[in-house]
Amino acid sequence: VQLQASGGGLVQAGGSLRLSCAASGRTFSSYRMGWFRQAPGKERELVAAISWRGGTVYYADSVKARFTISRDNAKNTVTLQMNSLKPEDTAVYYCAADPSNVATAHYWGQGTLVTVSS
Repeated sequence: VQLQASGGGLVQAGGSLRLSCAASGRTFSSYRMGWFRQAPGKERELVAAISWRGGTVYYADSVKARFTISRDNAKNTVTLQMNSLKPEDTAVYYCAADPSNVATAHYWGQGTLVTVSS
């Protein structure tokens, strides 16, 4: 599967952004999907993940109640709605896919930069 992320940009603290990830191939529904981020000088972290049909989701504690992950298997897309953004959310965000464990994803999109100004 090939992944193409989009939607990053510059936003003020408290604002919102919506990231999208488009996947190629006809087997999108067989992949668990996730969004990772990596801030300068920090390790990459998994911020949200969603199961094959969207029935199970995971959020890192730092984004709970602010971010929402969703997927549309008919359109081969996964989105990350980010609300109440904070300067500490500034990072390069990556979408990723794996048939079983997205935490150790085998497939990655290019990153999209999110910058939150204070």
